[in-house]
Amino acid sequence: MQKTKLGITVGLMGAIIYFMGLISGYLLTVLLVGYVLLVEENLWLKKQGVKALLLMGCFSLASLAVGLIPDLLEIVNNIIGIFGGYISFNFVYNLINLIRNVLNVVELVLFVLLGLKSFTQGTIQIPVVDNLVNKFMD
Repeated sequence: MQKTKLGITVGLMGAIIYFMGLISGYLLTVLLVGYVLLVEENLWLKKQGVKALLLMGCFSLASLAVGLIPDLLEIVNNIIGIFGGYISFNFVYNLINLIRNVLNVVELVLFVLLGLKSFTQGTIQIPVVDNLVNKFMD
């Protein structure tokens, strides 16, 4: 098994990146991926680090886009309120909460599976993300 310069296996380092991305957020993950990109030589590990950050960014952008909808509806409601009207958007708010919960569960499951596959230096193919990583890493 190939080892990193820290003395742990490459697969374990990949798993640590995914699990830290899930647990600790951006700061520690960016530091770990920065270390991997600057110091380590294993291309698989570098690609997994970039893939983890890219996936985190995608989930953050999706959550941001979904979270913007209630704010826009509130603006509409405030404009209508100027004229003495009111519209209830409870159905939409409940739908938005459902979408947010689904996104959170998908992110959790995906990062756990990617972390577990990393122990054996495997991965789960995500076409759009993998194409971007391969485009910029090769």
